[in-house]
Amino acid sequence: MGSSMSSFFMNLGATTGPNETSVNSITLFVLLLTACIVIGHLLEKSRWMTESITALAIGLCTGIVILLNTKGKSSHVLVFSEDLFFIYLLPPIIFNAGFQVKKKQFFRNFMTITLFGAVGTLISFTIISLGSMQLFKKLDIGFLEIGDYLAIGAIFSATDSVCTLQVLNQEETPLLYSVVFGEGVLNDATSVVLFNAIQRFDLSHITSTNVMQFIGNFLSLFFTSTVLGVAVGLLSAYIIKKLYFGRHSTDREVALMMLMAYLSYMMAELFYLSGILTVFFCGIVMSHYTWHNVTESSRITTKHSFATLSFVLEIFIFLYVGMDALDMEKWEFAYKSPKTSVGVSLILLALVLIGRAAFVFPLCFISNLTKKSQGNKIRFNQQVTIWWAGLMRGAVSVALAYNQFASSGHTQLPGNAIMITSTITVVLFTTVVGGLLTKPIVRFLLPQQKHSSGIISPDFLSSKSLNLPLLGINGQESEGNISTNITRPSSLRMLWTTPSRTVHCYWRKFDDAVMRPVFGGRGFVPYIPGSPTETEGVIQ
Repeated sequence: MGSSMSSFFMNLGATTGPNETSVNSITLFVLLLTACIVIGHLLEKSRWMTESITALAIGLCTGIVILLNTKGKSSHVLVFSEDLFFIYLLPPIIFNAGFQVKKKQFFRNFMTITLFGAVGTLISFTIISLGSMQLFKKLDIGFLEIGDYLAIGAIFSATDSVCTLQVLNQEETPLLYSVVFGEGVLNDATSVVLFNAIQRFDLSHITSTNVMQFIGNFLSLFFTSTVLGVAVGLLSAYIIKKLYFGRHSTDREVALMMLMAYLSYMMAELFYLSGILTVFFCGIVMSHYTWHNVTESSRITTKHSFATLSFVLEIFIFLYVGMDALDMEKWEFAYKSPKTSVGVSLILLALVLIGRAAFVFPLCFISNLTKKSQGNKIRFNQQVTIWWAGLMRGAVSVALAYNQFASSGHTQLPGNAIMITSTITVVLFTTVVGGLLTKPIVRFLLPQQKHSSGIISPDFLSSKSLNLPLLGINGQESEGNISTNITRPSSLRMLWTTPSRTVHCYWRKFDDAVMRPVFGGRGFVPYIPGSPTETEGVIQ
């Protein structure tokens, strides 16, 4: 048994036929995924461990075993492929995030999320780019062009929304979850857009006109990506509502939802837009309209299918990163100049800390100025938690680093190799340390957070706020319960004093009057004779 396992690990690193290598690799990953799920379940109640840390640890240990069995001859345990990551692994995770996100919490904090995700990322990008440009010159890491320094800023501005999902709980900390995760999605989209724009931008001729054009293209890309995601989501809702596939087959409507969700991402990539932003908003729209247009059995199927696929892919990504972190080809350069490699990693880690602090606290201050109620403001202890929880870097940073500093997973330049190993070091350190300490920090800073109602302030739940001509708890107007001697404020005054609730009020009116009759949704899908019943097809 021992010799067979040894030969199995040696075959993974040895030069064998493509079929045998593929079978060995797939078998290994299925075994590791199973082990991660089992061990993660056993450690579920742990105060410190998360599934991401478990997957990273198992990936690293497996890589070490393979290297030992091949006696260090295999320089590649696994080649990290940015195409595999961005095309196949990331879209289902981001879509499920939009599909499962609590929309009221997300859009109530949308301005704060936009500030953090877009403006904050630009601030962090600027600090990391300028800081690395000045500090790396003191280290002997080889020749780096200005485009490389700008790419470093984009690489290390990308937070890891996958890690954040596992660390924060949506029920216990709804404010922190909605802000940090919502920021993480927009942050990843902004970082990828910046990275791609830098690669296409002519850095040899930088003028004010080119800079303004760059900013204009950046904003239009964000807007176009969002519109595309909404459009695909609405199209799926309209098709399913009109054709009602569930009358004959629930499999067809489930398949259509999955395919159109993936279609939104691929269309964004086809038109050089932000696929992350597109598929995220497609998920939000499909959960609001499309999901309510399918049969009850299809709702159960899609909800759990999207969540399961996202869960497995998250574990796969951390295993992938953990095993690829032991690529000996790149660590050989770091071994030859350990002081330089450690110095680069420490500088990048310090810039990440400073860059995040430089926008979290000032933007929280600006966001609090727009909120009248003390219960809706982000307190200092919450700001510290947001700053810490967003420090983690993940597979997005690794994928962008490989795209910039490697060719097909290989690099022969010392400077590029050091940048990739430093990126892996920062990712492993922030993921492990951040994952271990975030839960205790949240419990220390916010001991009563799990008993609170999140961002819904006491003022909003008071009788005075419910008497405003906005929305009741369920989104319906409460005019019938309003005393006739209460003077209603004007629409402009409401928009100034309670902008999020006022916009929500008018959106619900427009949604009920125009959108839902056309695209369906909760309470707007009539029962059609011959369709499956509510309980038909559900496993008892």
